[in-house]
Amino acid sequence: MTYVDDHVHPEPPVAGDETATLLGSLERQRATLAWKCGSLDAAGLRATVGVSSITLGGLLKHLAHVEDDYFSGRLFDRRPSPPFDTADWDTDPDWTWHSAAEDTPDQLYTLWQNTVARSRTLVAQALSDGGLDRLADRHWPDGRAPSLRRILIDLIEEYARHVGHADLIRESVDGLVGEDPPR
Repeated sequence: MTYVDDHVHPEPPVAGDETATLLGSLERQRATLAWKCGSLDAAGLRATVGVSSITLGGLLKHLAHVEDDYFSGRLFDRRPSPPFDTADWDTDPDWTWHSAAEDTPDQLYTLWQNTVARSRTLVAQALSDGGLDRLADRHWPDGRAPSLRRILIDLIEEYARHVGHADLIRESVDGLVGEDPPR
């Protein structure tokens, strides 16, 4: 499968409201990850740089898990979605990273795309039920509940950090560099 981004590489609004800016920033990070991981075969998705064990396939699976955990788990206090519901996290807390090597490119791309689509639906539901101030159904250990605003910021930070990893790995695979796909 050749992954092709299903929309133009988005930009957050120049002078949008808070919701549009946060969602635009998240969509930009998602699109950048999709571009950095796109059109690679299994070998490309398993490539590493230096001593790091991070792979582009591992990034796709890890970020799919983070999306599921943040929006399904934290925001709506739901059980993990497949395949995360059957992972033995106690035995292998880095399961997403290790198991990605066993998945095909189609499986990795589809898992990430489906999880992102589900996340978009859950965010829209939360926005209609309290907006950015809507508190998560799952509380932190100290009893506080983060707002949707905080969860979005945390996810943007997670993507931004990992898009940096993706930049280095993709450059080592085929020389693809840059911040935006060619127009």
